[in-house]
Amino acid sequence: MDRIAGIINLDHEQDLLEELTYFRCGAAVPFAGRYRMIDFTLSNMTNSRIESIAVFTRSKYRSLMDHLEQGKAWDLDRKRGGLFILPPDWNDPTDISRGDLQHFHNNIDYVHRSYGDYMLITGSQHICNIDYQDVLAAHKQSDADVTLIYKRVEMVQPEHQLASKLSIDEHNRVTDIHNNQKSNYVYMDMYLVKKSYLLELIEEGIAHGYAHLFNEAIKAKVNTTHVHAYEYTGVHALVNSVESYFRNSRSLLNPQEHDLLFKQESPVYTKVMNEAPSKYLQSSNVHNTLVANGCVIAGDVEDSILFRGVHVGKGAVIKNSVILQNCVIEPNAVLENVIMDKDCTISEGRMLIGATEKPFVLAKRKVM
Repeated sequence: MDRIAGIINLDHEQDLLEELTYFRCGAAVPFAGRYRMIDFTLSNMTNSRIESIAVFTRSKYRSLMDHLEQGKAWDLDRKRGGLFILPPDWNDPTDISRGDLQHFHNNIDYVHRSYGDYMLITGSQHICNIDYQDVLAAHKQSDADVTLIYKRVEMVQPEHQLASKLSIDEHNRVTDIHNNQKSNYVYMDMYLVKKSYLLELIEEGIAHGYAHLFNEAIKAKVNTTHVHAYEYTGVHALVNSVESYFRNSRSLLNPQEHDLLFKQESPVYTKVMNEAPSKYLQSSNVHNTLVANGCVIAGDVEDSILFRGVHVGKGAVIKNSVILQNCVIEPNAVLENVIMDKDCTISEGRMLIGATEKPFVLAKRKVM
């Protein structure tokens, strides 16, 4: 049986979520009430029987390391394989590599020692629920050198403009990788490649002075190698801006969208906090809201997402907002179209109102 080893490459991901990434990398941003962005990638891998996963980090990874710990939540705290968090290490005076190829070069031992026959390289910004064993089957059937995973979106959103797009022929072969903003074939920053071929690509990319494994070493070979396209047809969200974070978070208030992402047969795992159930006081009025554990609600909450440990005072009103962990909204405060990071406090009677297209964002530990 062919095995897959995983690499979550955060080296080239930009932190574009403004206040939400002041103190953390994008992969550690909370999402969907009790999860982090990276939870979806890790869960997809472990549900696909990938037992060895490396995380390439570059900056602001303290919060990420605190969340991941030893990988116990994803059953990755094991003697063989498991979770490897690999910050940058540039102590080799003979190293001529740069960009994310430098990260691959400095952690080449992980690739060599991995028991996987194939390597899956992903980012963290594409939220989905995918079985990578299906991707492996398609890769082997097509006899491809590299298989890229894409999503055909019905409507191109602003966040898709920053993503790479694919041109595909009738045999599902990739003929071009580009940034045509009108194209709806969105590359999901995920590809599968045989380990031996990945080692060749890394060596060749460094020899040519490339800085980005995919954009230069792989993209340049589209016309000379067999690059296969695998279409993912499930629920999908690309989160690379505050606006896309806000819209895709609130889309989970649709029960159908929520159930498609959080499937019983392929659950999403996260760090367990062992908090008490949420408490709804008699004065509370909660409608169409996703509420995590440990909340105490005495006010009105509508069309919103409350993370763990949020306290809503009597007479407070929250509409169309995302309130992160341990925030306190004091009595008679009003919030509408707001994203509030962890440990913030809104004083009694304070009013914060943003726009649906441009929510008001409050950075971590702010008091207003």
